[in-house]
Amino acid sequence: MIEFLTPYFSFVYDPTAWVALLTLVVLEIVLGIDNLIFISILTNKLPAHQQVRARRLGIGAALVMRLILLATISLIVRLTDPLFVLFSHAYSWRDLILIAGGLFLVWKATKEIHHSVDPDDHKDSLVGKAVQLSLGGAILQILVLDLVFSIDSIITAVGMTDEIAIMYIAVIAAVAVMLAAATPLANFIAKNPTIVMLALGFLLMIGTTLIADGMGFHVPRGYIYAAMGFSALVEGLNMLARRKRAKAKAGGGHS
Repeated sequence: MIEFLTPYFSFVYDPTAWVALLTLVVLEIVLGIDNLIFISILTNKLPAHQQVRARRLGIGAALVMRLILLATISLIVRLTDPLFVLFSHAYSWRDLILIAGGLFLVWKATKEIHHSVDPDDHKDSLVGKAVQLSLGGAILQILVLDLVFSIDSIITAVGMTDEIAIMYIAVIAAVAVMLAAATPLANFIAKNPTIVMLALGFLLMIGTTLIADGMGFHVPRGYIYAAMGFSALVEGLNMLARRKRAKAKAGGGHS
């Protein structure tokens, strides 16, 4: 057994491989933030007793999907092969998947923003009937985005290293962090309603970026995460200011 695994773990003696592993783990965790925000917002709409289960199932599905994609890595690499050319841009399966996922994310975020702005209007379907989000419906929506983010994640991993073991370790580590952070993040979003609108804005931006990427207009992820970080910092200052004012009013009321 050890002799069978040795070729896959020969990288342990190579310092540069460890650097690649650490870099890829961090990169996979950062790429997983998008998915985690979506899962947190979606599962918070479920009944309380189903939320943790839905998060675990959704993130577990993300892990299974990534491992399956890694097992078929030769097919994944071929997803970048051109299928057809439209307006001087060669579209591949990856591009089409990114565009479809981006459109879904924009639609979902826009619908949730509309519900937040106008809570009295709960038209979830095109026929105008309110539909209660079920556990199965939540998992299905999570799986759709899992597929998009998983393909992007695996293609990123392939571009970073040739060691399949490093890819597996990085993916498993990133999903483990997502699993640990899912409930605290969801609780934080639930306790701070203004964060929901900010997170939906992030999803809208990420969806637009996926569409642009699929159409050949690549936006460096660094810009996206810098904008998200700056927005989060501003919202953090707003939250701090609101708490200070609330304490000041409470103190004034007691005096």
